[in-house]
Amino acid sequence: MNAVSEISRSPEPRPADAARPMPLKFEVGARTLMAVSRSLVRVPLSLEEAREGRLPALPPLEREAHGYSVTSLPEDRAEAMVYASGGMLPFVRQRYTRWYTDLTGGYDAWLAGLSGNTRQGLKRKAKKIEQISGGDLDIRRFRTAGEMEDFHDIGRRIALRTYQEKLLGSGLPDTPEFLRDMVAKAAADSVRAWLLYIAGEPAAYLYCPVVDGVVLYAFVGHDPAFNDLSPGAVLQREAFRDLFAEGRYKRFDFTEGDGQHKRTFATGGVPCVDLLLLRPSLANRATMAALGGFNRVVAGVKGVVMKSPLKGAANKVRRG
Repeated sequence: MNAVSEISRSPEPRPADAARPMPLKFEVGARTLMAVSRSLVRVPLSLEEAREGRLPALPPLEREAHGYSVTSLPEDRAEAMVYASGGMLPFVRQRYTRWYTDLTGGYDAWLAGLSGNTRQGLKRKAKKIEQISGGDLDIRRFRTAGEMEDFHDIGRRIALRTYQEKLLGSGLPDTPEFLRDMVAKAAADSVRAWLLYIAGEPAAYLYCPVVDGVVLYAFVGHDPAFNDLSPGAVLQREAFRDLFAEGRYKRFDFTEGDGQHKRTFATGGVPCVDLLLLRPSLANRATMAALGGFNRVVAGVKGVVMKSPLKGAANKVRRG
């Protein structure tokens, strides 16, 4: 299916996002050597749109905007998306699987679907935390407006110590806008959150809005002091236990990007790309050519170095 006529038109139009500056980074691992800013309109696909292979309708571009950033586009729909854009310059920023878990089959069935090693590993990790914590897992659950405010106070304290906050700036937000949205979602019974305590100390948090029966993996983190205990994995298992018990959700959406944690807990996935579509200006052509050439060189050098005695040093450079 790749006809332009198959572009999806939702019953309610997708809200047009304003164009925002987005850095196109020249990166080697975690190091950013330089970046070129482009003003782009973000066009994200939901999990359901990605699963169904729908193409999003591109909103009109403001005059000063350089183009679009289409995220979680099914990989096999990229060619159709480029064609539908009407001559925009395409550039694939990243490829990944949009992982999800089916929440309709029951907790026991989901757990049985994991590998034996994974099940035993989760059991051992949970038991170790139980022993440290006096015999039981200390999981605290939040859903009402008042409860969510309590969750945020503790979750934010954990977030300040996480790598998501320190390296990516993507820990649990603390803005007035986020707090208002969190309370509004709680009032509408459309958010769930959890905290895991270890030996009386807050160790991990998970914050998940709910949209149309799909639970979103929005914000997650744990105190690095507890790294050896894998608190995030144990908390995820217990969150799934609760979500399955509610019996009202379709899927758990691990959202954009890949990762071992997501692969471990997921029951399915959609191969996706994040696709840039830029106006065909001379500056944009030059930028895409430079970035594409740089990425090919980095990939080539990485392939050579990873097979050489320099692998250890290269890993240090990549981690920054």
